[in-house]
Amino acid sequence: MTATPPVLRVRDVDLVRDGNHILSEVSLTVRAGEHWALLGANGAGKSTLLGLLGALTHPTRGTVEVLGHELGRVDLRQLRTYVGHVDPRHALRSPLRVRDVVLTGLTNSIEPLPRWRPTAEQLELADSLTGLLGLAGRREARWPTLSQGERGRALIARALMPQPRLLLLDEPATGLDVAGREQLIERLDTLQQSSPELASVLVTHHLEELPPGTTHVMLLRDGRCLASGPADEVLTSDQVSKCFDHPVHLSRFEGRWSVRTNRRPR
Repeated sequence: MTATPPVLRVRDVDLVRDGNHILSEVSLTVRAGEHWALLGANGAGKSTLLGLLGALTHPTRGTVEVLGHELGRVDLRQLRTYVGHVDPRHALRSPLRVRDVVLTGLTNSIEPLPRWRPTAEQLELADSLTGLLGLAGRREARWPTLSQGERGRALIARALMPQPRLLLLDEPATGLDVAGREQLIERLDTLQQSSPELASVLVTHHLEELPPGTTHVMLLRDGRCLASGPADEVLTSDQVSKCFDHPVHLSRFEGRWSVRTNRRPR
């Protein structure tokens, strides 16, 4: 019996831009059903690594395999249809309804394509995903009327329309208030439970934004991997303090992490 290849496999990757090493000797393996978080300070290389995982850029050195296909040896446009990439900076300008925004996930376009019409099954899937992300009552709402949190959840539903094996989330809680953040985390946790084979990678620099179902973590500092592995092993006060170059104390309650400054005695 042939073993199923990992969803993602990154081997000794460097990425050099304008003579600067953005990533250096980074390796990562993500398997079906795993939910990874990339953590690090601003400029640590998190979003750059996510771009490699989403087949948006190529490494300078090393290899990146996405869904069993090595970058540089596969049609990237076709590969991206199997990867749900959620970018909170979605450049939509038209006042589309939520349902129409979600449906554009099937055409991988910002606006609905001319003369394209969804099938009854596709409409049913769009409504199902909209409900799963907590937007059942907002399907007919227009994009400009949505809150930042509602937009973020609509974009996750959009990314799930092609039924991808991999979901990539680049700081999805950016700009959200406490209520919006908690609603997002709750829906991500529901998604992880309802789609056991889906793998995900989430970028953040706030531990409070990690869903309870986070299984693995990579800590990045200055473009290098500081630690990587099961969340409970990586997320220690000592390692997170090194990652952010600041003494902190971690605690976990009901599956959620919190962090505070580890004040030294005077």
